[in-house]
Amino acid sequence: MNALLTMHLPALPILLPFIAGLLLLALPKLGFPQRRLFSGLALLLQIGVALLLLSRVSGGDIFVYRLGDWAAPWGIVLVADRLSAWMLLITTVLALAAAFATGNGDDRRGPHFHTLFQMQLFGLAGAFLTGDLFNLFVFFEVLLLASYGLQLHGGGGDRVRGGLHYVVLNLIGSTVFLFAAGLLYGALGTLNMADLAQRAAQVPASEVGLVRTGGLLLFAVFALKAALLPLYFWLPAAYASTSAPVAALFAIMTKVGAYAILRHQSLMFGPDAGPVADLFAPWLLPAALLTLLLGMFGALAADRLKRMAAYLVVASVGTLLVAFSLGTAGVAAGLYYLPHSTFAGAALFLLADAIARRREVVGESLREADGELPQAPLWGTMFFVSAVLIAGLPPLSGFLGKVVILRAAYGQPAAVLIWTAILFTALLGIIAMARAGSRLFFKTDRAQPSAPIGVRRHDLLAIGSLLALALALTIWANPVLEFTQATATQLGTPDIYIRAVLGAAESGS
Repeated sequence: MNALLTMHLPALPILLPFIAGLLLLALPKLGFPQRRLFSGLALLLQIGVALLLLSRVSGGDIFVYRLGDWAAPWGIVLVADRLSAWMLLITTVLALAAAFATGNGDDRRGPHFHTLFQMQLFGLAGAFLTGDLFNLFVFFEVLLLASYGLQLHGGGGDRVRGGLHYVVLNLIGSTVFLFAAGLLYGALGTLNMADLAQRAAQVPASEVGLVRTGGLLLFAVFALKAALLPLYFWLPAAYASTSAPVAALFAIMTKVGAYAILRHQSLMFGPDAGPVADLFAPWLLPAALLTLLLGMFGALAADRLKRMAAYLVVASVGTLLVAFSLGTAGVAAGLYYLPHSTFAGAALFLLADAIARRREVVGESLREADGELPQAPLWGTMFFVSAVLIAGLPPLSGFLGKVVILRAAYGQPAAVLIWTAILFTALLGIIAMARAGSRLFFKTDRAQPSAPIGVRRHDLLAIGSLLALALALTIWANPVLEFTQATATQLGTPDIYIRAVLGAAESGS
């Protein structure tokens, strides 16, 4: 039994949400409490599988799962290494917290919320585990189709307007992805990512232009998914207008684009990739720094709390990709910062919704005063912890993440620029969060009645679990950083990945 589980372990993170989604679709008469329970149990099982997979790859092993027992590059393979297992664990624990928040009734606005939720996880797991470029496109489409339904769930003018830009731009991105895959296949004759890496390093001079063009088109697609400047304009409206559980889950969506940039930067276009070496490098750092700056300026100018949270997600992507542009040390720092920014951003979306439901007149507005917030000490404490995390103040994980990024930048040609940008935007983040907090909790209109809403366990479970995860990153920072350093070292040696995938025919899966 143990051998059978180990053999099929890389496929389970994809199969479990897919089967859960199908079962939810096949049982339309289930009530919403039963759907929430079923979805929650499925998520607990998925977290268990993600933890098991992480434990199996934490020693440096790479598991290759050959669908149909066809060896790469002819067959489709799933590849589980430290990076993909880390992303899976972050995604599943985030999804569980977002699922807690559905207890407030956001899932009741349509019959298929939990099915779409599980299909979103199916697409995310596939994107992290696939070892084939075309199947990366397929899983991108699965998660995007599910996200369209989730983003528009419940309807309303704001969601339709925000969703329209989101759908149109991502459809354009999907078209560009197909062009990029076609160019790379035409030039290199394969779409297996390990085989692409091997062939790109030896591409003849006559094909270099096609490979470079295909690679840069891929970068543009991944930059769109990551909301990197100038392709981030769809995100604030889409994230701010959707329901809180969906916005919380979407906190991982931009990280999928960042993951794809990191995977292809290290595997196909790394320093040893011959004529296409460091293909992303001239574009990545400048775009990341500008994204960080403009995202934080957007947060400072936001007039609503959820819109501010959306711009903070954009800024976090900029910080993350700055780290990914700094070599092995930067990648290790970025992989520590990634879960921190995901959990903190998701918590702020859920907190914004909880506060808005208790401000009956103006909701989450940061410009207008409302009555005194019920249970203000509780929500104020949660907001304060979120603010400390997001602004990067000591001693929590946001501070530690930025410190290791700044340390990785030391000695880099653009070190002064990077330090200045990160420290300056940290100051802007402090100002934005402090101003929002003062307007929400201190600038009150006593003529307005307080909303008669008590504390709900769904809010406490959802927000509290995310803040607890961020605090856990602080308490266990040293082992987490050791793991991310080992992950970065593994990514910096792409031959290990290539041998594991292309040698699977001899060594087994």
